[in-house]
Amino acid sequence: MIDVLIVEDDFMVAGIHQSYVDRVFPFQVVGAVSTGEQALAEIRKMRPHLILLDLYLPDMFGLDVIPRLRGEGHNCDIMVISASRNADEVRNSLRQGVVNFLLKPFEFEDLSSRLLHYAAQRESLLAAVVRDQSDIDRALLQRQPQASNFMLPKGMSAETAKLVENALRDSEENLSAAECAALTGLSRVSARRYLEHFHDAGRVKLCLRYGSPGRPERRYQWIT
Repeated sequence: MIDVLIVEDDFMVAGIHQSYVDRVFPFQVVGAVSTGEQALAEIRKMRPHLILLDLYLPDMFGLDVIPRLRGEGHNCDIMVISASRNADEVRNSLRQGVVNFLLKPFEFEDLSSRLLHYAAQRESLLAAVVRDQSDIDRALLQRQPQASNFMLPKGMSAETAKLVENALRDSEENLSAAECAALTGLSRVSARRYLEHFHDAGRVKLCLRYGSPGRPERRYQWIT
């Protein structure tokens, strides 16, 4: 399991974040705090793997938590969740090594796609063996999600598109929207939207399965 600490001063927002995180395997929320000092205390005690960090905390600026926990030797990862659209704050977050930056407000699929990418990246890096430069290059590439090489319509994210693409590529059989949703953690509606986009773009083949009376089931297969 991947233990998550939520650092958010609005308890209602923190509750929403927790409900989202707990829906995504293998993540589990082990605590939620509202200040930077509380965050540092909980990190010392619980040693979580991932911190969901708001920037505007009542006692300090969120990014100021990072050098303090690094100075104490904690290697937990940080994902910033903030309403800030300040470019300097985004740049400073990336310079301090955050694994992702998610703007509020957001939907479940926006967070779940980033969590799943983080989980895959973490597993890959933990299993990495460095034999030569190619192994290092491969590990560095894991730090960023690889967007599909075509334009996405407004409202679609490259991270989610890549999740759906990987599910299709990894499946030995064609997938329905419900099956794709179960594999990616998306809602069925969201999965269907991305699958239909891939079909319109000529990336997947549509297969119709006729069974019970009524409309046939739409199933999708990645075109290699």
